[in-house]
Amino acid sequence: MSTSPVVYVVQDSKKNVVSAMDFGSIEIILPEGVQITFAAAPTVRRIREAMHKFNENDYIIAIGDPVAIGIACAVASERTGGKFKMLKWDRQENRYYPVTVDIEPQYL
Repeated sequence: MSTSPVVYVVQDSKKNVVSAMDFGSIEIILPEGVQITFAAAPTVRRIREAMHKFNENDYIIAIGDPVAIGIACAVASERTGGKFKMLKWDRQENRYYPVTVDIEPQYL
């Protein structure tokens, strides 16, 4: 059974992401202001919990702490076998574009 796509926003910010609703419902993973300092484990746990239903139909918007963005992408990759989608903001067009990331191991 296929579910409606979810757009995971890594961290809440003052940026307006309403136009991303064209791609699915919005879910904020981390509140604004959360910083990862010396111990990433609590944030990893929180992101894993928030993304427990992540699948290949969903998207990530890379907003927030760079370490949290990396963790979210790693979790997405783990859940989907290396293939996931992100939304990239185009300033000139004022809209999001989907980008598919495929990091499955390639054997030569």
